[in-house]
Amino acid sequence: MDDKRKYTKEELAEILEQLGISGVCVDRINAFVSDEDGFEYSVWKVDAADGPYVLKLAKGLEAEVYRSFFAEKKPYAPELFASCGYGGKTFLLMEYCPGEDLRICSREKLVMALDALILMQDEFWERRDLSGCAVTMERALASVADRGKYLGSALLADAYAKFVRAYRAAPRTLCHEDLLPINVLAGDRAVLIDWEYGGMLPYLSSFARLIAHGRGDKDAFFYMTAADKEFAVGYYYENLVKKHGIPYAEYRDSLDLFLFYEYCEWVMLGNRYGSRDDERYGYYLKFAEALAAELSATGR
Repeated sequence: MDDKRKYTKEELAEILEQLGISGVCVDRINAFVSDEDGFEYSVWKVDAADGPYVLKLAKGLEAEVYRSFFAEKKPYAPELFASCGYGGKTFLLMEYCPGEDLRICSREKLVMALDALILMQDEFWERRDLSGCAVTMERALASVADRGKYLGSALLADAYAKFVRAYRAAPRTLCHEDLLPINVLAGDRAVLIDWEYGGMLPYLSSFARLIAHGRGDKDAFFYMTAADKEFAVGYYYENLVKKHGIPYAEYRDSLDLFLFYEYCEWVMLGNRYGSRDDERYGYYLKFAEALAAELSATGR
């Protein structure tokens, strides 16, 4: 069984039985679907007699993240009620959290998302006792090094070396390693979802990913205005970073490097897999080169 296999409704009902949810009519088990391409995720909404749940095939290190960091209910993550094995895979029964993601970002949803992230990161700030849980620094650095092999220019490589130094030196806290706007839901509260990769990592990792990919074009997949990005930069600093004694200038210099790292993702993909004709390659290459040139010119 691989992660791409389709599970029948009858299999899902059997899994739910193992998780303590009995008698759910199969037509009340429905997959969540990608808005981008109609792909059915291995995540299902379950309308049970006592209310809705989410049934999720755990991927990556998600089960370990929950064991390590969310064994107690946290307001910024869906609650985990139970887990079980089925066919060599782990399934999670989770709280259903209604809400909208941040694909179309509003100031209200952005503040909710930032408040959730800040609350979480403040709670786990410099908890080095948890550094061996889920994504370790060593594992993260291996991924960072891999991205740096495919940048294609000395200018980008020089800026990337500066990023790696900043990454190693930054304070650490709990980070969601894929905090794209689709992985935040804002409803009665904001929750961070899809914890396939998370761990005690440099604090800016999640925040930079949240804001780096928003575009001001309302037809973009991730819409976020420049004004909302700048608001987020200040809000995150005032409500978290400043509290931990980091000067604003140091924060902004580090954030530029973490944003640069985000831009380099699509540069790496284009160079590594020969997909330079992808619109995203040119878009991110422009930002990466401009920021690298600025870093070089200012000696940062």
